[in-house]
Amino acid sequence: MPRHTLTTAPPTRFNCEFPLIISGNKSSRTSIIVDAKAGFDGCLDITQTRVLELRSPRGQRSIPSYGSEPNGGITMAGDVNRRDFLSTLGVSVGAALTASAGAALPAVGVAHAQEKPKGNIPDAPYRIGHMTFFTGPAAVLGEPMFKGQQLAADEINAAGGLLGKRKIELLKADEAAGTDANVKELRRLKLSEKIDFFCGITSSGNTPALGPVAEELRCLTIFVDGCTDFLWDKAVPNPHHIFRITNMQSADGVTCAVAVAQTWPKIKKIAHIHPDYSYGRNAFDHFNIVMKKLMPQSEAVSEGWPKLGTTDFSSHITKAIASKPDLIVASVWGGDYVAMYKQALRYGMFQKAKFASMIAFGVAPHALGKDHPEGVIAGVHSNYHFTYPGGDRWPYNKSFVEKYHKRFNEYPNFQAEGAYTATYMLKAAVEKANALVGGWPDDEAIITMLEGMMIAGPAGYVYIRPDNHQGYKDAVTGFSKNVPEYPFPILDPARIITIPIRNITAPPGWPKGEPTSTYTWIDKTWPVVKA
Repeated sequence: MPRHTLTTAPPTRFNCEFPLIISGNKSSRTSIIVDAKAGFDGCLDITQTRVLELRSPRGQRSIPSYGSEPNGGITMAGDVNRRDFLSTLGVSVGAALTASAGAALPAVGVAHAQEKPKGNIPDAPYRIGHMTFFTGPAAVLGEPMFKGQQLAADEINAAGGLLGKRKIELLKADEAAGTDANVKELRRLKLSEKIDFFCGITSSGNTPALGPVAEELRCLTIFVDGCTDFLWDKAVPNPHHIFRITNMQSADGVTCAVAVAQTWPKIKKIAHIHPDYSYGRNAFDHFNIVMKKLMPQSEAVSEGWPKLGTTDFSSHITKAIASKPDLIVASVWGGDYVAMYKQALRYGMFQKAKFASMIAFGVAPHALGKDHPEGVIAGVHSNYHFTYPGGDRWPYNKSFVEKYHKRFNEYPNFQAEGAYTATYMLKAAVEKANALVGGWPDDEAIITMLEGMMIAGPAGYVYIRPDNHQGYKDAVTGFSKNVPEYPFPILDPARIITIPIRNITAPPGWPKGEPTSTYTWIDKTWPVVKA
């Protein structure tokens, strides 16, 4: 329990200490010292909380700065061994989320109409333009995204609509048309179809093009994915109308690398297979900077860069195998990944080296077969897998998975969860704004409510940072395993790896950098550890 009790007095700052239990082991305890602010309601104000110090299990202290200081980050004096540093990062294996959402915290799935909304509420439909991949190899990610938003919209509409009056109407657009066509379609949706809200997007190649246009059109937007750091670092450094709910792309490479360091710390030779565009380059860069810090003995011995939409991966697979690596790392995604792993089986790739992927299990779960290798690191874009958090500990996920499966006869992926949560986040912002100003709130009021919002979603708590409009939730990855309950592999429940997202992401105020802010933050603040 915290050392200080929060009261309902006017907001005040204070320091308090919380214990972190790593993997449920009380003997492996890390304490967090925070400089916090209590709000008028007595709750800790997450937007005004800054970590001052971490005390590791062996008594070492680290100073992570999540405030505005540009020299923030996790720094530890003297020699640091790998195990202690991973513990300080809060890496947990097999741990389960056990907290419950407070009464005042918005949550998904609560679709009842707000009681007695203030003022007059129009009954015109609330039009949402949803753009994602409905065709091509990426549809195994995109179609679940639309289904997630469709499920949320249907639940809200069944309760009367937004503020009990405005039914949600969804308009579909296929992201497979290409970036230039997508930009034109966004303009058409806003100017001709008069959409109130824009949502979706899978590819990180599209959000940097669409983001500036959404700002120009003053179109309220929540990107579900398209998670490139470049969106905030360069394309839209000061967002106003646009938000994003998926963890930033840099978290993919970092999460995968931390999982490798946790699991196979003696690895030396690493081969890479990544898609030849911005996402693959980002995954490669961030994996390697973490390797430089946590496994300095390792080296890249092979690189393969297949184009998006590649159907024959044989040259990339054989090149990786020929380098005789200890580990093969890949960020190939969607239908491309399904094609790659099935071809890799024929070459015996998974028997010749260990394997780690940033996004293997990001596809719709049923797209994978029982032939998928077991025991490999099978990433989920550092975001969500439908089996975690467990329903016995986190009812929001249990309810979402059950409703999604009942409606679509399949299980959700991280895109479905992201779109579902984004829709309920919009609903919560509309309700909060109405409670303050009455009537139907304008976009400025909704934006104000979204900034700093925290919501309990199927994946756990999601927080929108006010300065960059980016959503943050704890990163998750794990190991593939076939179980009798499902006709496809899942993440092994006993080996789920979670990492607090703020411990692997550049803090507010950190200078923009190349290739990303998180890359330079890790490079400048993380120690090179000892074995």
